[in-house]
Amino acid sequence: MKRFLWLLLSIWRRELKLYVLAGLIGAAVGLLVLAPSYDYINARENEKTPLMSMASAFKLFSSAVTGNVSADNMRLLRFYAEIGAGLGVASLLLYMHMYRHLQQIEYLKHELDKDLPSIIRQGEGPYLEFKSSLRWDVVESRVNRGLETVVLKTLAGFLNSQQGGVLLIGVADNGEILGLKQDFQTLRRQDADGFEQALMTAAAAGLGADVCPFLHVLFHTVEQKQVCRVIISPANRPVFLELNGAPRFFTRTGGGTRDLNVQEALAYASSRWKH
Repeated sequence: MKRFLWLLLSIWRRELKLYVLAGLIGAAVGLLVLAPSYDYINARENEKTPLMSMASAFKLFSSAVTGNVSADNMRLLRFYAEIGAGLGVASLLLYMHMYRHLQQIEYLKHELDKDLPSIIRQGEGPYLEFKSSLRWDVVESRVNRGLETVVLKTLAGFLNSQQGGVLLIGVADNGEILGLKQDFQTLRRQDADGFEQALMTAAAAGLGADVCPFLHVLFHTVEQKQVCRVIISPANRPVFLELNGAPRFFTRTGGGTRDLNVQEALAYASSRWKH
C-alpha cells in the first residue's frame, strides 16, 4: 500500500513541478510585460509620458533581487508577479483540460467510424475484449456478482493503457453474439439505461467516480440481440481496483489484462504519466 501511495505522490510531484514552472513563467510575464503595459495605458489615458518600459521593469526586478528597492516598489512587483503567476497556472490548467478533451473527442470519432460486426469479426486483441455478461453467469445460469469484478479489471487495464480500448459486453470469447437479455433480467430497471447505470455504478465504486467520464457506453443491435459497447479512453491518472482490501494495478499486455506487481506498476506508471 505504501509503495502505491509513493507512486501517486511521485506523479503528483511531477505535475506540481509543471504548475510551479507555469507560475514562475507567468510571474516573469507579469513583471516584464503586464507592468509596463499597464503603465503605458495609464499614461496615455492621463496624457502623460509612460514611466516604465520593459527595460525599466527588468531593472526594477533586478533591484528587488539585490534588495535595493523601496517598499512601495516591492509591493508593486509582488502585485504584478502574483497576477502573472495566477494567469500562468490558469492557462496551464485550461490547456491541459482542452488537450485531454480534444484527445477524447478524436479517439471517440475514430472508434465510432468503425462498424461493430466488422470489429467483432476481428476478434479480441490489445485494444478489444469481449465479455459474455456483466453479472449473469452463462455457465451456471445464475447471477454471479463476481463477474462485475472481471469487467472492472478489463476497464482498469484499458484506462491505464496508453491507447485505451473497447469492451463489448454480450459477446462470447469466440465472437458469438449472446446479447444482454439475461443481464437485463437481473436489474431493477430491465433495459439499456438500467444496464448502463449498473455498469457506471460498479465502475465508480471500484475504480473511482472521477474515471467515469473516460467510459463511453453505447448499445447496438446485432443479430436481433443487444450488445453493450464501452469505449474506454486513457485515464489521466493511475487507476487502481481494490481487491480484498488492497489496491491492484492492471494494464493491457498483448490481448489480455495483466495484474502488475508493485515494481512493475511503479516503472510503468512513471513512464505512462510522465510530463
